[in-house]
Amino acid sequence: MNANTPESTPLAINAGESKSPPAEPRALEPGDLLNRELSWLEFNRRVLHEAMDDRTPLLERVRFLAIFTSNLDEFFMKRVGGLKRQVAAGAVHRTPDGMTPAQQLAAIRQTVIPMLQQQADCDRGIIRPALVEHGIEIVKWEDLSGPELRFASQYYRENVFPVLTPLAVDPGHPFPFISNLSTSLGVTLRHPESTDHLFARVKIPEVLPSIIRVNPQDNGNGKYRFVLLQELIARNLDDLFPEMVIIDIMPFRVTRNADIERDEEDVEDLLESIAQELRQRRFEKIVRLEHGPNPNPEMLDFLVSELELSRSDVYEMPGELDYGDLGPIADLPIPDLRYKPWNPVKPLAFADDTTDMFSVIRNGDLLVHHPYESFSASVERFVAAAAIDRNVLAIKMTLYRTGDDSPFVRRLIQAAELGKQVVCLVELKARFDEERNIQWARTLEKVGVHVVYGVLGLKTHTKTVLVVRREGNSLRSYAHIGTGNYHVGTSRLYTDIGLFTCNPTITEELIDLFHFLTGRSLKRDYTKLLVAPVNMRERFIAMIDREILNCRAGKPCGIVAKMNSLEDIGICQALYRASGEGVPIDLIVRGFCCLRPGVAGLSENIRVTSIVGRFLEHARLFHFRNGCDNPAEGEFYFGSADWMYRNLTNRVEAIVPVEEPALREKCWEILRIQLADQRQAWDMQSEGGYVQRTPTDPSSELSCHEQFMRLARQRVGESDG
Repeated sequence: MNANTPESTPLAINAGESKSPPAEPRALEPGDLLNRELSWLEFNRRVLHEAMDDRTPLLERVRFLAIFTSNLDEFFMKRVGGLKRQVAAGAVHRTPDGMTPAQQLAAIRQTVIPMLQQQADCDRGIIRPALVEHGIEIVKWEDLSGPELRFASQYYRENVFPVLTPLAVDPGHPFPFISNLSTSLGVTLRHPESTDHLFARVKIPEVLPSIIRVNPQDNGNGKYRFVLLQELIARNLDDLFPEMVIIDIMPFRVTRNADIERDEEDVEDLLESIAQELRQRRFEKIVRLEHGPNPNPEMLDFLVSELELSRSDVYEMPGELDYGDLGPIADLPIPDLRYKPWNPVKPLAFADDTTDMFSVIRNGDLLVHHPYESFSASVERFVAAAAIDRNVLAIKMTLYRTGDDSPFVRRLIQAAELGKQVVCLVELKARFDEERNIQWARTLEKVGVHVVYGVLGLKTHTKTVLVVRREGNSLRSYAHIGTGNYHVGTSRLYTDIGLFTCNPTITEELIDLFHFLTGRSLKRDYTKLLVAPVNMRERFIAMIDREILNCRAGKPCGIVAKMNSLEDIGICQALYRASGEGVPIDLIVRGFCCLRPGVAGLSENIRVTSIVGRFLEHARLFHFRNGCDNPAEGEFYFGSADWMYRNLTNRVEAIVPVEEPALREKCWEILRIQLADQRQAWDMQSEGGYVQRTPTDPSSELSCHEQFMRLARQRVGESDG
């Protein structure tokens, strides 16, 4: 068996003349790795840069301001919440880069505060003036014209005032519960016949639009004038507190911890346990208080005391408390100020809606690249066809995140009602999607779908569908294995890869994987699939070591790996070892990366690229040169797992090999274009910072996303215009 064929396993390799195995990894020192949390903040800095970059369409820059805020919210809920829990427990253990939990919290604050100022400066100094030039204004109450003032006042009385509930704090009224990520107005009051100061809280209703257009009658003149709901309420507080003296108003917002400890060993009913956790999460400790500029010191002290915070938990926001409030502006129907609309093309193999999906897949493996190629015309259609095909006996599927109105859930219900055997693995522990997934699980169970919640102690993160079909006197299995969630909404925003196959070796191993998920299978001898936590880390490290042996033998060698995040210590050690032996390594890591590239004596041969732009880079794609003169003939794998400890150890993941030569060419094209990107690629520096590339000539100004859109059109014969 030739080592270059996909049938060869990376654990039984022939590397030519060199027989000595790669050296054992040396112990990592604190300076060899970067801090995960600070590296993630560097990623969010790159997101913020998209708002600052004048090449980004104006309304999309507004959207990136909101994405930056949303990312930071989740970071504080998950990561800062977890660190604060460790500090409260007295933990002093150090991360691989040598920091204690308390030191990390201090470093996070020191990093975040300047970024918040950058965000505000970008908004107020650059984006707002540019919006005004295009007839879009966010105005203060005092700047409203007469007609606008009358409209806003009427809107407030009819739509806002009845919804508001002012909550006073005094001996008869305890301090109110404040929900996670809610914005409030803190109000200091006094009775006209007293000098005592009173506190009241007015929640900004989340059921109402966060920003209101005050000139809706001027639809034809291209002018858009808005007032924030928060401003509207603040300027009408006299209606809520008649006859009282309003001394001061301070907007504020709280963030609660979402990092809740769970001991599954003691759980009898996982669904009920997760439901209880969701209820508990509402009341978790507050980890951050944000407030507007120039706060009332007395009110701020009061809030800090009542919320049981320290001053290090308090952030003065130089701009908006929540840039997500500006979402309606980013959604304005002004084509010239937004990305050119993109409609995914139908993959050529699926272009004919009348063609039988299964016969197409029998003709050979198919690879789809989203959002450039249509998710609905491929993945959705596959599951829909399976649901109604009279010859399909069983459908097995994993759902991690799937959205509110999921066509996949509807199709699984339809299949069950038609008498098919339907198994659905619903991951109840998908962070921030737990409530939705609980609802889907209960809905599916009611119609007879066999719903399982995965393996005790592990999250099921793999993205797989298995269809068992009777054909003649035998059964044939068909599969989709991908890098992305079965989520229609994100399929148009995230870049992902998927494989359709009926290769019996792959589908048989996928059957075994579902047996692992639904039963108690202990199968470990997967030969095609890389499965976490069974064999994935070991197989990846073996393939890295194989590149070392090929390098020693003078054969072509190299590694290109694309993923969301990189943090696993074992993988980092193997990559450092390969770099030291001369193996060229290119890593395309969108998010945080704990490995340090370009360090003398450690990682001279490693380059790390991050791509941030119109679409969120979500695909995980791995290439090993494996001694081939033509890199496109090397080995390619893709699937659901990043090179992170949690993915390789604490999650069920699946990575599939790409075996068809044409599909390998397509994978190599994806990697080659992204490595050459000069528009939205960033080069990671050894100290952890990033430098954005600059186009060297007009031909290099197209981003990789634009190039993929152009290629997708060309493949189906559409013009680029």
